[in-house]
Formats: sequence, C-alpha cells, structure tokens
Amino acid sequence: MTTTLITGANKGLGFEAARRLVAAGHTVYVGSRDAERGRRAAERLGARFVLLDVTDDASVEAAAKTVETDGGLDVLVNNAGIEARGEGNTVVGAADVTADHMRTVFDTNVFGLVRVTHAFLPLLERSAAPVVVNVSSGLASLTALSDASHPAHFYPGVAYPASKTAVNAVTVQYAKAFPGMRINAVEPGYTATDLNGNTGTQTVEEGAEIIVRMAQVAPDGPTGGYFDAEGPLAW
Repeated sequence: MTTTLITGANKGLGFEAARRLVAAGHTVYVGSRDAERGRRAAERLGARFVLLDVTDDASVEAAAKTVETDGGLDVLVNNAGIEARGEGNTVVGAADVTADHMRTVFDTNVFGLVRVTHAFLPLLERSAAPVVVNVSSGLASLTALSDASHPAHFYPGVAYPASKTAVNAVTVQYAKAFPGMRINAVEPGYTATDLNGNTGTQTVEEGAEIIVRMAQVAPDGPTGGYFDAEGPLAW
C-alpha cells in the first residue's frame, strides 16, 4: 500500500480519487488550500489533511515537511486546477483573453504543479515505487484542438487548453529526467465539477477512474504518457 498526496482534494475529482484510494487501502493526504473544507473532507474520507496552496511557496514547503515528518510519500497526484471563466460562467475566448488572465490560470495549473512536484521530489525519490499523476485535459491535445471533427476543436478558450498542453510537456520532460518514476498525464473527461460550473457530462466517479488507475500503476508500467480511460491519447 502506498502513501498518496492529492492536491485540490477537498471536492470534485480529487475528493473522489481520494475516496477510491482510501477504500483500496492506501494512506491518502487530502491537500487543500481551505483548511476547514480540507479537514472536513479528510474526516469524511478517513484520510489525512495537509494545508496546501499550490500557488504559495511557503505553503507547499510546509506541506512537504509535514508529509516527510509523517513518513514520506510514494504517489503525488497533481489535481488542483482552475479554468477561470468570465462573467456569467462564460469561457474567455481569444478576443477577450489577457496576459493577466493567462497568468492566473498558469499560476495554478502549470507553475503550481511544478512548485509542488519540485518540493516533493526528494520524498518521491526515496520511495521504492514512486508515481506522479498530472491531471491534464482532452483540451491539451493539439491534435484534437486542430481537428475540425473532434469536439475539442469547438472549445473557444485559450488559457485553459494552453495550460494543460504545458502540463503535458512538463510531464514528458520530468518522465525523461526521472526514469525510475512512473510520471504520466491523464484526461479525466468532461466531468461535472465546480471547475466548469458543473456543465460536464460525466460524473466524478467516471472522471476519477483514470486518475485512480494511474495512481496505482506498477513499477513496470508506462511513463511519459497521456491517457484517458480508454488508453493513450494523441498529443
């Protein structure tokens, strides 16, 4: 059994993934930037709580020290993410996107992921079977975005797909740098969560499937890949 940290796990896909992993017998840390919600979620799940704001260096460093003191880490699930919709829950398209909007989204989705991964790498390197799961999106696929026959082609936003494409690139580079780890990006599917104003067509149970599967990948399993529940995806 592993010790797993999931960022942004007080609700949505992170919460459901934590629930499934706890049920499978794993020790799970619910990472949350909101202390009250995080503690409440951990209590409901029978998990451990750790205060963790992926956009804050001090918060991430403190979380890493807490997990280290408690015994270390085997699996990191970088789940925390934002879409940052505009007024009326509208997607911010190319005509309206600004550098500040892009910066806000990247600060959580990309820089936050790197900040957390960097802080926990020393703990992961001590594990016998370290795993990193980066929660990406189908909108990260440039193949899909540029294919007029694919549903992703019609998503008008700029910041979110660009941030998740960056997550995929980061995943590949980390996987090459740390061949002893299993480091993969996953696409949960269009899941109804607060991130998209609960407009998704899948349940969190369906969306969490690939996250849970890749969090438990064997030491001889894939690395440097991009997967959904059906298998590998085109970059």
